[in-house]
Amino acid sequence: MTDFINFKTLKRPPKPNTCLVAPDNHCLAAEPDFAPPELDLTPRGLFSKFSEVIAASRGFGKTSTDADTLRLKFVATTGLMRFKDDVDIEIIPLDGGGATFAIYSRSRVGYSDLGANQKRVKKIIADVTTN
Repeated sequence: MTDFINFKTLKRPPKPNTCLVAPDNHCLAAEPDFAPPELDLTPRGLFSKFSEVIAASRGFGKTSTDADTLRLKFVATTGLMRFKDDVDIEIIPLDGGGATFAIYSRSRVGYSDLGANQKRVKKIIADVTTN
């Protein structure tokens, strides 16, 4: 599970069971659902915040990280049906300091996720930006 996705070349499937958050022009072949905030944290500091939030969250397992490339990947298990979803995160340094990120959460099976991926991504972002 150390194969991190390439956000630049990412292509989303036609099914509505994914959520993509990325800054403008970061994903050249996919349209994000919304843009992430720019944070007044170092890229390593933001990487650490994401790592802490993922480690503390129930239902997240099989985490892979690469501190050199500022990438994280984990498997999220849904509550009721126990479906496995894959989540990739890339920390993006900003010119002049600070950092932002890209997140891609997607279901392994099914056509619609009933908003589960977007809800998960928004919760992760809230946990990282408010703690």
